[in-house]
Amino acid sequence: MQTISRIHRKTMSNTPRKPRRKGLPILIACLGLLLLGGAATGYALRYGSIVREPFTLLLPAGTPFDALNDSLRGRITSPGRFRLLARVLQLDRRTFSGRYEIARGTSAYRLAATLRGRAQSPVNIAFNNIRTLPQLAGTLGRQLQADSTAFAAVLLNDSIASAYGFSPQAFIGMFIPNTYEVYWTVSPEEFVARMHREYLRFWNDERLGKLARTGLSQQEVATLASIIDEETRRTDEMPDIAGVYINRLRRGMLLQADPTVKYAVGDFSLRRILYRHLATPSPYNTYRYLGLPPGPIRMPSIAAMDAVLNYRQHDYYYFCARADFSGYHAFARTLAEHNRNARAYAAALDRFGIR
Repeated sequence: MQTISRIHRKTMSNTPRKPRRKGLPILIACLGLLLLGGAATGYALRYGSIVREPFTLLLPAGTPFDALNDSLRGRITSPGRFRLLARVLQLDRRTFSGRYEIARGTSAYRLAATLRGRAQSPVNIAFNNIRTLPQLAGTLGRQLQADSTAFAAVLLNDSIASAYGFSPQAFIGMFIPNTYEVYWTVSPEEFVARMHREYLRFWNDERLGKLARTGLSQQEVATLASIIDEETRRTDEMPDIAGVYINRLRRGMLLQADPTVKYAVGDFSLRRILYRHLATPSPYNTYRYLGLPPGPIRMPSIAAMDAVLNYRQHDYYYFCARADFSGYHAFARTLAEHNRNARAYAAALDRFGIR
């Protein structure tokens, strides 16, 4: 029995054992780490901020990806993370354009999605106190991608003015001074089309209903309003001045508006209108030619146009600046009364040495 037992133990001890799979747990652990790492990277790309301070990104049309990267240098904290995502989304094969306001806390994914979808941030364009279309072109060129030369080429194009129903002299009256939301990349042609829509919106049913009482066309309202803008900055007396001019138009009198003489001379800085100025041969000189001039002498304000539509009915035919330099005017029914007011104002100018 002892011999059998020893043989059995020996046999048992010589039985080969199955090797332990020590590499499997390591492989599983590695895969888990990779998954966790991928998840962490994905989370970081989607939610992790790469923008500490907000900034505005301006990308001219056709900006390549390398130039975009240059624009982002120093503005994002993880440029490598963004470039990795950009390659995955194939942004590195595209060109870009637009104005983008990038907020603090923006992630790489959000930045890439904004650029990929061309989700531009609009810009507010404001213009007022504009005298000429070249001046408007300069104002727009400083705020938008297209430069002033490109805007001037469109604004001063007679064919474009005609396409919208305006003569070149009257075209400035189509631009209603206000604040508008547009994209930085808007082209001059698109901008003009937008302004025409705003013009049509301005002339709503209420204003069109008031137009009939004036006896003027829409473009004539703009022309008269432009004169009123030059006559006074006091909006509360604009309807009175509008009433004077409408009275004179209906009676067939010369408007004799000093601002039109300044326009004809080409010098709005004139403080006093002299007899030699009144002789200026220009269709804009309302001391020599009946009716309204060929077009606005500046971009008319909304306040002045509404003043024409809401002109006050009275029997005044004259007005001149008050001698107290308050900015208001003295109104008169007769020429004799007006001359007294004019002499008082002239004397005040002399006292202060204004020539």
